[in-house]
Amino acid sequence: MEQDINIKITDREGNTHSIQAPTDMAMNLMEVVRSFELAEEGTIGVCGGMAMCASCQCYVLSDTQLPEMQDDEEAMLSEAFYVKDNSRLGCQIHITPELEGLEVELAPES
Repeated sequence: MEQDINIKITDREGNTHSIQAPTDMAMNLMEVVRSFELAEEGTIGVCGGMAMCASCQCYVLSDTQLPEMQDDEEAMLSEAFYVKDNSRLGCQIHITPELEGLEVELAPES
């Protein structure tokens, strides 16, 4: 049986939110941020989750094992602003039980 997982998301104002994210709805991290209204409308997921805009860039703060970055995500991050070594695109991080305890911070809006 699928379950909700606990994740922490620090928004662009520096506020940390403890979220229970569903693992049974095929959501990604960007969609969770939008669902919980943790970023201003129209500032995250602008491309609809296609790894084409980097508006959902986040910094992974925990040592949670994430799926390997694919070429399209890597290419988008190579062109994005505010990129750090721990940057990932939220639209490419699918919510699965293995992400229990994930902690991320939303990158500044570019």
